[in-house]
Amino acid sequence: MPPIPSGTGQGGCVLLEELGLDPEAEAVYRYMLTHQDWGVAEIAETLGCPESRIGEALNRLADLMLLRGSREVPGTLRPVHPELALQALLQRQQADLLRKQQRLAESQAATSELIADYTAATRLETPGDTELLMGLDAIEAKLEGLAHRARSSCLSFMPGGGQSEQSLAASKPLDELMLRRGVEVFTLYLDSVRNNTATLEYARWLTQQGGQVRTTPSLPLRMVLFDREVAIVPGDPHNTRRGAVQLTFPSVVMALVALFEQVWESGVALGDESQHTGEELTSQERELLRLLSRGLTDEVAARTLGVSLRTERRMIANIMRRLGAKSRFEAALRANQRQWLGD
Repeated sequence: MPPIPSGTGQGGCVLLEELGLDPEAEAVYRYMLTHQDWGVAEIAETLGCPESRIGEALNRLADLMLLRGSREVPGTLRPVHPELALQALLQRQQADLLRKQQRLAESQAATSELIADYTAATRLETPGDTELLMGLDAIEAKLEGLAHRARSSCLSFMPGGGQSEQSLAASKPLDELMLRRGVEVFTLYLDSVRNNTATLEYARWLTQQGGQVRTTPSLPLRMVLFDREVAIVPGDPHNTRRGAVQLTFPSVVMALVALFEQVWESGVALGDESQHTGEELTSQERELLRLLSRGLTDEVAARTLGVSLRTERRMIANIMRRLGAKSRFEAALRANQRQWLGD
């Protein structure tokens, strides 16, 4: 049976599906707004579908609180004004997104702690599923070998903001080689790279070659995953001079792949940046307040976001000015009162 047309004659909006309003329910809701004296039979006849499907759409609309009981005609439903109803749906979606971001941040912290504990315990003895790599040459040689053998995918976290010219130069031939062989390349950078010309140009080049690039306010650690089977992570996330570790334990790699996919879903693709109105916090500013609320210093927060200390302090000053706050504590309090930081 064909679906009910969305917004017949009304210019239906596909984006309403993102709020949980499917095309069928949207069409019924529109007719109830414009023909409030109609019943199920009239709507079904107009849309050319069984009354049972209209009834199902009404149930979904009631669940979304777009309909409520009529006082004039008990036992029937009336549409809620769209300005109120859709704004409520939007607020619920925003709250869900903020909760997901909080869970993501907790997962990132837990993963960093797990890897730090694991590498500390295996620093002296490395069993068959672990290989300790000391020095940049050893790490680059390992990455080159894994890139040449990659069959399906390469997933990367690239924290630290703008990448060095040496790092970009070393990555380009490997990315090109994998993409030519049909290997999917997914890379996550920090939002701050959008202000770094060299890294931004490289990210655009990678996208043009068929790779996929997104950015996010913060990343838990530097990481490269090949074929969802092999992971290269720092021996110590806080001191890269201690080398790197190759991990092939299936359970550990599976957890790292899950973390990557979770962060990837919350990332923003190049070219998809929303126009910031200046009213609410950007994702980077929200992450900055979250980091400072955990007691991190300006220096650590700046390093996590991949920006300079001067830029980080300028961001704090800008947030305080927009919120009319005289202190960081007051800024966090006011941002929380506006529900900018989630629950």
